[in-house]
Amino acid sequence: MEALDPAEEWRYISERYRQMSDEELLALAPQSSELTHVAQQALAVEMSRRGLKLQPEEPALPPEPEPDPDSPYADSPYAKDRELVEIRTVWSLSDALQLQSLLDGAGIPFFMGPEKATSAGAVTSNFANGVSVKIMSVGVPWARQAMMHYTPENEPAPTPQEELSEPVVRCPKCHSEEVVFDGLIGDGQINDGQISDDLDGEPRAASGNSQPKFGWTCDSCGHRWKDDGIVDE
Repeated sequence: MEALDPAEEWRYISERYRQMSDEELLALAPQSSELTHVAQQALAVEMSRRGLKLQPEEPALPPEPEPDPDSPYADSPYAKDRELVEIRTVWSLSDALQLQSLLDGAGIPFFMGPEKATSAGAVTSNFANGVSVKIMSVGVPWARQAMMHYTPENEPAPTPQEELSEPVVRCPKCHSEEVVFDGLIGDGQINDGQISDDLDGEPRAASGNSQPKFGWTCDSCGHRWKDDGIVDE
């Protein structure tokens, strides 16, 4: 078949499109990029003559929003990296601003308080009660470097630890506190208030699977006894 000249091609295609239904033209229009230049023009003219318009394509779905960094992301390979970890507790606005400046300078996003404020000025919690500062775990190594220059001015004083008091052992006979620990002894080694010693003069430890006892001697009355080492308050 000989190639048609542009004029003949135009008449041929225009006549063909005039014989097509509206539905056929509308179905062909989305594929116009595959037609020749003459065919594209003839299709556009015929659709314009009939007042046909292509239906707008359905809008593409919007991109998924960035996930909340505090979500578990069970199915994400980056779930662990996005988990929030606490790096510091701040106790004043000035300390929070100082820490914010260091983290911002290192390009590390952070969240302050239960409200997850992204700036110190947006914190609504009471700094006097301490405000937690959290970041995603992936940024912890960089945060540690940045926080080397953190010098808080409003840290609470450490709570003094209570000194553990020594347990007081009293003689069960005279209740004197002048008691001497004789060592661990086995069952049956105290007879009539006396602790039987081995050949070396030392109290013998329990043999076998028996639980050894604590042997005691009262310096005040000379009473000797054994117990489990538990002091009755």
